[in-house]
Parts: sequence; C-alpha cells; structure tokens
Amino acid sequence: MLVWEEELKPSHSAPANALPNATGHAPVSASLASTAAAVSSHRPAPSQAAQSAEQRRVKAADKRIINGQTDVNQLVPFKYKWAWEKYLATCANHWMPQEVNMSRDIALWKDPNGLTDDERRIIKRNLGFFVTADSLAANNIVLGTYRHITAPECRQFLLRQAFEEAIHTHAYQYIVESLGLDESEIFNAYNEVKSIRDKDEFLIPFIEAIMDKDFHTGTTAADQTLLKSLIVFACLMEGLFFYVGFTQILAMGRQNKMTGAAEQYQYILRDESMHCNFGIDLINQIKLENPQLWTPEFKAEIKALFLKAVELEYRYAEDTMPRGVLGLNAAMFKGYLRYIANRRATQIGLEELFPNEENPFPWMSEMIDLKKERNFFETRVIEYQSGGALSWD
Repeated sequence: MLVWEEELKPSHSAPANALPNATGHAPVSASLASTAAAVSSHRPAPSQAAQSAEQRRVKAADKRIINGQTDVNQLVPFKYKWAWEKYLATCANHWMPQEVNMSRDIALWKDPNGLTDDERRIIKRNLGFFVTADSLAANNIVLGTYRHITAPECRQFLLRQAFEEAIHTHAYQYIVESLGLDESEIFNAYNEVKSIRDKDEFLIPFIEAIMDKDFHTGTTAADQTLLKSLIVFACLMEGLFFYVGFTQILAMGRQNKMTGAAEQYQYILRDESMHCNFGIDLINQIKLENPQLWTPEFKAEIKALFLKAVELEYRYAEDTMPRGVLGLNAAMFKGYLRYIANRRATQIGLEELFPNEENPFPWMSEMIDLKKERNFFETRVIEYQSGGALSWD
C-alpha cells in the first residue's frame, strides 16, 4: 500500500469578503460571487482593492480536507500533493471495456460443456453484485462525499474516481451483453439475491446520511458521520466487499477460463486499489486535522462495522460457492477476509481484529500490480500504461 504524506499547519479564518458555497463551508471568492458590493458606489481605492485581492489568494497552509475556509475553485497551491499524484496515476491507468476481446469468453459460455454449473453461478452472482455496486459508489461520491470535501486537489481525484466507477459499470454491462445473459435477471439481482441485497443494505444508510440536503459538516457529530461514511466505502466496500468476486474471476483467468472478463476484472481491481489507497489517505488526513473525532466510542463503532462487513462478505462467499470450485471453497475466504480486514483496520490506526491471519491467496497481491503495456488500437499513438494482453499462467 502507498504511504501518505501530511502537512499540518495552523488553521486560518476565512477572508472577510469570502462567501460560503452550497455546503456552507468552503468559501467562494467574492470576485466570483454576484454581490451588491460589485455595483456599490463605495468601491475601495485601487490600493485597497489590490490588498483585498491579495488577501483572497489561497495559501496552502490554510487548506483543510473538511470544513476548509479556502476557495475550492483554486486548485493550486497544492497542500495535499499525495492526492494530486494519485489523480495523475489513475489517469495513466485509463482503459475502456470494449478494448478487451471477449470472443473466447463468448465461445466458452455458449459451449454446453465449457463451464460447470458452479462456475456459471459464480459469474452470474459476480455480475449481479457488481453491476449495481459501482453505481452505488458513484452516487456516494457525486451526491455525497464531493460536496463535503474542501480540498480541491482531493476533489480532483474524486472526479476521476467517479468516472472510473462509470467505466466499471460499463465493463460489467459489456460482459453481460457479450455473454447474452438475461439483463433483467443480472441487473435486478441486488433486489432478488439475499447475499447481494444484504451487502447493499449495509452500505446504503452511509450513502443516504451524507446525501441528505440538510446534512452539513462542522460539528463533531456530523464530521464523525462523514468520516464513518468514508471508512465504510474505502475500507469495507472497495477494500473488502469486492475481494471475493475479484478472487473468483481472477482464479478463472489463471485457469485460462473467461480470460476477457478476467482481464477487465484485473483492471478494475487495480483501479479499486487506487481508490482504497486514496480513501485511506483521506481518512488519516482528516484524523490528523481533527483528532477530536477519533474517540474510543467512535473506534468501537468502526470495529463493529468491520466485523459485520466480514460476516456479510463471507455469507456472499458461501452463496456463490456452495461447493468447492476452481480449487477454492468458501471456508478459504474466511481467513482471507479476516486478513484483509486486519490490513484495512491497521491502515487507519485500529488494532488487528483477527490476530495471526495469513493471506491464503498471495497471487492476488501480484494481480494488483499490473505493469504490462499494449496499444489497444493499432492506430493509437500513445501507449496506455493500463493496456495488456494478460497471461494467466
């Protein structure tokens, strides 16, 4: 995992002529706002105006992740360089689903003897969860998280992340369409399949809490609500709920089955790993800037959420794998999910929840680090870092 770098400097109050934005926190420069003062006959003398404009210039030291008082429209000067670097890294990883050849997957799926019933169940359950999961993630970013974050370099990453969530939903739709699956069955699975519905119902309250038009940060209780939502989505949704499905499909790819879908899942896994890393950096920076939020009671609540998430994802593993398949079984995922939960917990400053757990799938760590390159289109001049005709040996 990547290591974050923080700069903590004293807080400064907002300039007197700054107006709050829609969230009630991040001010928008008066030069951008439509105010009566703009047409007032009592304009300051040129020297005073120049001084006022200079006072409105953003200083890096004044920035805050939440409850900031600097102009969110001014990207630079950077304070959180790690956020900008992660934004650039995600841009370098750009890919599109239709660039992946699905012909072998289609032939295998249509072959009555190509896949077992258990393998087909895994694929359908995977798609049933993921086709809506990334839409939930996008809603959480666009309608919730974004408006409460007051550091523009962090907002820049969130914009890219929201786009990538759209790409992921596109990828799952592309797989569903390529295989000729029943779209109504797959896309409605989150209403009809209990193991999927339970995970989504765990997540939705944390989306709705920060999407509420009357929700604003600025109090300890509200700031903890936002921090809790960030932890749930970075550590438990993207950092835990995706891993049974990723492991299953990538295990198929390693056995030279559904290689087109596996290639797309690997790109998605790499993207989600970046999202998880960014979210953890964001969480830790908020903790550093707002240590009063990280109370023993709050930590106990977060620990309970971790334990619940591990239980829900393990139930999903049992539902998708009622019998052993691909050299895997549901019991193997119990240790894996505990191992991942330990890692996520320690990354945000909690103690391990399940001591002495080891990773039963070390090859999954290698899958995250995708470095192969390839031009998807022969006419393309620029090589995307994300490209790759992956080898599953």
